[in-house]
Amino acid sequence: MVTTTAVEFQRKVGEFQHRAQKEPVEITRHGRREFVLMSADQYDWMRAVMKRSHRTEELPETIVAAVRRAKMHPRHNHLNKLLRKRK
Repeated sequence: MVTTTAVEFQRKVGEFQHRAQKEPVEITRHGRREFVLMSADQYDWMRAVMKRSHRTEELPETIVAAVRRAKMHPRHNHLNKLLRKRK
């Protein structure tokens, strides 16, 4: 997580907004963590986890979209063969 001071954040707000699209940005004041800036998608994901949805139809669309976009690591390619056999 990127960490910055409140003063630095005020000077470079655009830069930190851009960074927050990729990962949360922790903003400190007087050496103490005070705020965390994150993208709306990250916030929606966090809220969904807090709700602990168990049914897919209850998931927010942002979560469903993230799952649809997800890619498996190439080291798991052997699982695709197993899925094809089941069809």
